[in-house]
Amino acid sequence: MSYLSSPHFHDEKAAYKFVEARVWADGRVCPHCGVVDNSGALKGKSTRIGVYKCYACRKPFTVKVGTIFEASKVKMHLWLQAIHLMASSKKGVSSNQLSRILGVTLKTAWFMSHRIREAMRSGALAPMGGGGKVVEADETYYGKVENPLKERTSGRKFKGSKGGRGPANKRAIVSLVERGGRVRSFHVPRADKVTVTKIVRENIDRESRLHTDGSRLYKGSDEHFATHETVDHAAGEYVRGDVHNNSAEGYFSVFKRGMRGTYQHCAEKHLHRYLAEFDFRHNNRLRLGIDDKTRADNLICGIVGKRLTYETTRARG
Repeated sequence: MSYLSSPHFHDEKAAYKFVEARVWADGRVCPHCGVVDNSGALKGKSTRIGVYKCYACRKPFTVKVGTIFEASKVKMHLWLQAIHLMASSKKGVSSNQLSRILGVTLKTAWFMSHRIREAMRSGALAPMGGGGKVVEADETYYGKVENPLKERTSGRKFKGSKGGRGPANKRAIVSLVERGGRVRSFHVPRADKVTVTKIVRENIDRESRLHTDGSRLYKGSDEHFATHETVDHAAGEYVRGDVHNNSAEGYFSVFKRGMRGTYQHCAEKHLHRYLAEFDFRHNNRLRLGIDDKTRADNLICGIVGKRLTYETTRARG
């Protein structure tokens, strides 16, 4: 039997049991009072699937409370199908495609996908890299900003560029990639030296080897890390020994192909969630020993405490 034919993708009771086993791995927790393993399943013909009653506070609850599933009328097994699709698709799955596959409205599919992206957000704070490890830092630009700037970070005015290339009034993204490991991406209002320097110093271990291109944004980093080595793209240099930022370039390639080919349009206020989605799949990729099934399981472990409402999603992203 293939994994996609598993009961939790097609049967509602099995879907609830599947999620409960992961969210309540250390015991059933009442979301109202926090008491562990002091509740029982409500019984009766009219009782909804997965409803429990806490014997301490006397309130009913399900595994949905306090998660991205809360207040959703979408069946749990459809949620699990959507999670598997988004976790296993390297360049993402559009809301239109989710709508067709799951049999839900486009509005519902759009909101489900944003809730799932919220579950993908790690919020990791531990420094990247460490002794002997290489961390690559690079920036890229994707999509037009809503409030165009008139000057570059250096103070010079923007000039027209052939084919729309370059950073002129595009959304700035800074990514840190630990070679052979994880990525951490940031959408910033402006990729200037102050902003980039702050991100690099706060997120990379001082004992790391920092690899960048020759951008002035990273000048002065030598004194903050074990080494700071660069490649000069302007001179046609992309690799010198083991010095390069090809891992970051590879990540940007997958991100842009997914955004242009799959999603096609992304409002700037939602860009950070799309970055979280591509970061998650990179950080849970097959090369790190994580297959589609394990990746989806890891995603489910992030559903707690990240509830979104449709109104707040539309209003502030």
